[in-house]
Amino acid sequence: MKKLIAVTGGVLMIALAGCQTGATDGVVRTNEPAKGDYTAFGDAFDGLKTVSDVDYYASDQAVTEGKTQFRSENYGNAGALFYKATRLAPNDGVAWLGLAASCDRIRRFDLSDMAYGRAYKLLGATPEYYNNVGYSYLLRGKLQEARSNFLKAYELAPNDPTVANNLKLLSSSVRNIERS
Repeated sequence: MKKLIAVTGGVLMIALAGCQTGATDGVVRTNEPAKGDYTAFGDAFDGLKTVSDVDYYASDQAVTEGKTQFRSENYGNAGALFYKATRLAPNDGVAWLGLAASCDRIRRFDLSDMAYGRAYKLLGATPEYYNNVGYSYLLRGKLQEARSNFLKAYELAPNDPTVANNLKLLSSSVRNIERS
């Protein structure tokens, strides 16, 4: 019996010796390696960035480049970059909104509708969302739907010059019907 207690006590001492106590703030940091830990390649973790050290998301560069291409009216390139951003960060609502706007400009409304649906789930009812959806409907010639969305955007952001300009564009579209 004494041997069993001695063996159990020894095993307990070995187990406790393997425990590390870190910061005393009560926060468990599962993404930060302990000093002296090694990677699978035999390198020390010292100097490597952990998740808490990352300053940007993988989709940031693609979104920034996509916006630049969109402003330059290179809508196909913009769409490809926004699509890349949605693959890198599927929960990036701005990337989905950019993809939708790019698809509108190349008249791929089937894809833009899908992207707007995803953007709405991630961003919610924002003025940018309603403004972009309104512009999408304007491009399709669905003026009532465009007006409805522009008005929702205007209610959320009455001083937004983009929304005001789109409402003016809509009213001029109604007055100046062109037939081809």
